[in-house]
Amino acid sequence: MTPDRILITGSTGFVGGYLRTALAAQWPGAALIAGDADVTDAGAVHRMIEAARPDAVVHLAGIASVPAARLAPDRAFAVNLGGSLAVARAIIDTAPTCLMVHVGSAECYGDSFRSGVALDETAALAPLNTYAATKAAADLALGAMAAESGLRLIRFRPFNHTGPGQSDAFVIPAFAAQIAAIIAGSQPPVIKVGNLDAARDFLDVRDIVRAYTLAIAHGNDLPPGTIFNLASGMPRRIGDILHTMISVADRPITVEIDPFRLRPVDIPSAFGDASAAARVLGWRPEIDLTNTLHDILTASTRPASDTLARTEHTRSP
Repeated sequence: MTPDRILITGSTGFVGGYLRTALAAQWPGAALIAGDADVTDAGAVHRMIEAARPDAVVHLAGIASVPAARLAPDRAFAVNLGGSLAVARAIIDTAPTCLMVHVGSAECYGDSFRSGVALDETAALAPLNTYAATKAAADLALGAMAAESGLRLIRFRPFNHTGPGQSDAFVIPAFAAQIAAIIAGSQPPVIKVGNLDAARDFLDVRDIVRAYTLAIAHGNDLPPGTIFNLASGMPRRIGDILHTMISVADRPITVEIDPFRLRPVDIPSAFGDASAAARVLGWRPEIDLTNTLHDILTASTRPASDTLARTEHTRSP
């Protein structure tokens, strides 16, 4: 599939910027359309899709963190479930040949991770928090729409992904922000952390958006509702990641547990099997996590003036 018009909801978010770069590199002539309507306003979403006439929609818009969803559960369901349904219905009504790429979350597997094995797409969705529940609900509801309403749909369940520019509401950028503050002298040499024994499957955001681009390219070949995990298959202990980052900082730093950073429910280990994406899309992670950590720390410790200059230079017109 060679798209002429691609609409991205949530295009100004962390992943959106990387996705725009990947799509522009793959299809330089394609129009990349910012889907900036409030996804909880079904009428606005309908008008947006009708006006854009997209060949593909990548649905990134959503409440993306576990704590944010826990603090505002009604809002989280309205955005992550209701917003996804609004986008899908607008596509069916106004652009029925359009491909919808839905970005869900491997957090949906929840309690299934207690099996201790790498989970593939057949694992039961068993969410253990509000965020995961909203994502699981959207995943299932969209799958049903693909089955009965003709929605052209590809569903992704990406595992943890990170990179420069991610909010410090997430664990690796939170470490990097504290290390940067320590280096700058604005924070004592103590890092506040949550559970360091948990192991998670981490990927670079640039690998993630490459998968979304491949999905669009293969869109005509895939059955509606196809599901892909995006995972490295390698669980990494959070404490080991922190140790690597501290070693790069090259100065003595003390680590302290902060009870407020601990989750009410935490799975010891969560990792995935992405063999379907490898087999069908030809996708495998290519960027080593050590390089990702280096890039995040470099971006976090860059002088503010340099960061502003780089932002102004790369801002879209």
